[in-house]
Amino acid sequence: MSSLRVAVQMDPLATINVAGDSTFALMLSAQARGHALWYYDVGSLAWQSSTDGGRLTAWAAPVTVQRPQAAGESHFTLGEFANLDLVTDLDVVLMRQDPPFDLGYITGAHLLEKLKGKTLVVNDPEQVRNAPEKVFVLDYPQFMPPTLVARRIEDVRAFQKRMVAEGFGGDLVIKPLHGNGGKAVFRVPASGDNLGALVEVFGQMWKEPYMVQPFLPDVAKGDKRIVLVDGEVAGAINRRPGEGEFRSNLAVGGSAEATGLTEREAEICRVLGPELKARGLVFVGIDVIGGHWLTEINVTSPTGIVAIDRFNGTDTGAMIWAAIEARHQAMVTA
Repeated sequence: MSSLRVAVQMDPLATINVAGDSTFALMLSAQARGHALWYYDVGSLAWQSSTDGGRLTAWAAPVTVQRPQAAGESHFTLGEFANLDLVTDLDVVLMRQDPPFDLGYITGAHLLEKLKGKTLVVNDPEQVRNAPEKVFVLDYPQFMPPTLVARRIEDVRAFQKRMVAEGFGGDLVIKPLHGNGGKAVFRVPASGDNLGALVEVFGQMWKEPYMVQPFLPDVAKGDKRIVLVDGEVAGAINRRPGEGEFRSNLAVGGSAEATGLTEREAEICRVLGPELKARGLVFVGIDVIGGHWLTEINVTSPTGIVAIDRFNGTDTGAMIWAAIEARHQAMVTA
């Protein structure tokens, strides 16, 4: 295995939670495999025309990461920032900044797409752009709970009546179509008392439609995060809501526990796996409620590998890097 030159496009290094951050774990794993790392913010990407078609750079610094051994010890060491040519100076770019999946995110993906065939970008930026979490999942309605994507309150009220008629009850969950981390996810009671106000807020905050689904009581048993690496299951954790919450995301107080896959979940992975691999989506986290209902396919900046490895004794970071190394080798020998 030859050493790779890897740049990580991510949120500020100083702000991450090293105890559970998947990007930090991937960086540690890369170092352990002998790869050299650089760090940059997506806002520093710059493209300019040139005689050979264009040049994409980032204001980046070489970085080493380490787990702090004492209070106050830093988890990273940066070298000097300089313009990094993302073709001539690199082999791999990890696109790991968190959503929101807004025009800035989409533009960054467009710019990174210019590297196709020259520098490997993981996950593939074209496919990340085409597969936002709560939109890509709509391609698999056979695995989803009943779902509405709309903006009109009349459509939501009609959907609520349909859910009652179909035995799901009248409680709904409303969430932004391009949200993340369990933020701005609301439960609407069957009475619909707060529905009008919520629709007003969503209409003022976001131009896009929002997603509406029946509230699934099985969420109390957990919301499972399953990680797939190049289309293959790497492991899973079950996330349970904290006290007084129905959201199970770890970012909003949920707790993780060890788990396996149900037959239904294994079927979902078998169906999704080949498509994820074909799209160049190397690291993906899918969410399944109650062992049955697929709710999201996370491709922008998936998380969960630290908890999975802690419970299962696995090394998901090494699996991801093995897949990246194989893809890079295939690209340079094509």
